[in-house]
This record gives sequence, C-alpha cells and structure tokens, in this order.
Amino acid sequence: MLQHKSFYLKVYELVRLIPEGKVTSYGAIARYLSSSKSARMVGWAMNASHNISNIPAHRVVNKQGLLTGKHHFGGNNIMQQLLENEGIVVINNQIQHLDLFFWDPNEELTTFLK
Repeated sequence: MLQHKSFYLKVYELVRLIPEGKVTSYGAIARYLSSSKSARMVGWAMNASHNISNIPAHRVVNKQGLLTGKHHFGGNNIMQQLLENEGIVVINNQIQHLDLFFWDPNEELTTFLK
C-alpha cells in the first residue's frame, strides 16, 4: 500500500503542473513516471484525489480525449464545465481537437518528478 501511496503522490504532483487550458492522459502520466503499464493506477489515483485540494483532476482524460472520469465529479457535466471554462471544446463527452490541448509531460518537462 505504501508503494501505491508514493505513486499517487507523484501523480498528484504531476497533475498540478498541467497548465490551465490543457489536458493530458492517464497513459501519458504513467509513461512520464516510468510506469507505462500503470495508466489504470493513474485513474485510481485521480479517483482518490477528489478530497485533496489543488488537484485539477478534470484535466486528465483518456487517450482519445474522452471524459471517462466525469462520473467522479458529483454531476454529469461538472468535468465538462470545468474544461469549457478553460476554453476546451467538449462534444458528446469528448474533447474536440485534442492535439491542440494535449499536454505531454514527456515533451514539456525535463526529468522533474521521476
């Protein structure tokens, strides 16, 4: 369990770095943390983050830009509304023009949290 907690903390530190108006994927986070097969664990960390302040969990989506975690935000449209408030267009629970909004920590950051 302690190993999971450490991984979760690394995920949270990284998610806090996602700029407003950008999104990343569970897989991109896992790859950055040198754990490419752990995208699902990143999802679990995001699910567990809702009681922790200053974690913009709404900026983490699946690799197709789908709002797969939206049901964890306490309402069907809260995640979408948060993203739209940052200028991201969402139609049918999917970010439009994902390539324009995608933030890849492997490209944007030097070795920071590894």
